[in-house]
Amino acid sequence: MSDSNEPESGENKSVEKIKAERHKARQQRLKEGVDAKIAKAQEEKGILLVLTGNGKGKSTSGFGTVARAVGHGKKAAIVQFIKGNWECGERTLLEGAGVDFHVMGTGFTWETQDKEKDTAAAVKAWDQAEKLLQDESIDLVMLDELTYMVSYHYLDVERVIKALQNRPKMQHVIVTGRACHRAIIEIADTVSEVQPIKHAFDAGIKAQPGFDY
Repeated sequence: MSDSNEPESGENKSVEKIKAERHKARQQRLKEGVDAKIAKAQEEKGILLVLTGNGKGKSTSGFGTVARAVGHGKKAAIVQFIKGNWECGERTLLEGAGVDFHVMGTGFTWETQDKEKDTAAAVKAWDQAEKLLQDESIDLVMLDELTYMVSYHYLDVERVIKALQNRPKMQHVIVTGRACHRAIIEIADTVSEVQPIKHAFDAGIKAQPGFDY
């Protein structure tokens, strides 16, 4: 004889059936919402994506998107404004896949400590970026660590905004780096902010090839 406090098997089945129906109803509402957004999103245009914030992974995410584009047979180019001539696993891989890289070359600005030299190098790199932003044959341009060049006033933000707004209609652009200028955020289509929770470097663990760069 069963415990009087234990629901009968029929009751258990009834409860599970109600839960299943409620789950199905929730998923149906979710599907309807997603379908409505998909139906509404019919415009096709080049996307300006900003990856900013103090967390790790902004450039890595950008490189991943470049790899995705190349996988679809798209033509991509990358301008790196900070990391200089550091060994870069993504560069080795993507150059082998036909992606053009243009590297500022002076390295980290806190190492050079020469504003005049850094400004000249930034302007030279931006000159190349502007050419890419005018080239209709290039489907995707990644401007890695561009935000620092604007924050440090090495590049005029109005010049940057003008080039981004006047690029080919279907050209996608990725901008990475901390503290993105609000003027760039305002014209962006998608903005993601990466926030740090923990970072191995803060715990004294060195940056390692194949994982950090």
